[in-house]
Amino acid sequence: MANHKATEKEIRQSEARRLHNRYYAKTMRNAVRKLRSMTNKEEALAAYPAVQKLLDKMAKKNMIHQNKAANIKSSLCAYIAKLA
Repeated sequence: MANHKATEKEIRQSEARRLHNRYYAKTMRNAVRKLRSMTNKEEALAAYPAVQKLLDKMAKKNMIHQNKAANIKSSLCAYIAKLA
């Protein structure tokens, strides 16, 4: 157990951050999964900006790497382009 007040606070903060990051990571994964499961091009095009915004926010806050966000966005664009 923690011996200092500051360490106890650090534990509380890290737990809160962990839960926050977990929530947004799961939200991102679900949004990407939902977009990849779409078969209608118009629906996918309408949903893409929201997913893109979420990925950019996560990259800006260093929850994911910028290159990972770019790779996911690129693969989603390629997927949408292939839809008929």
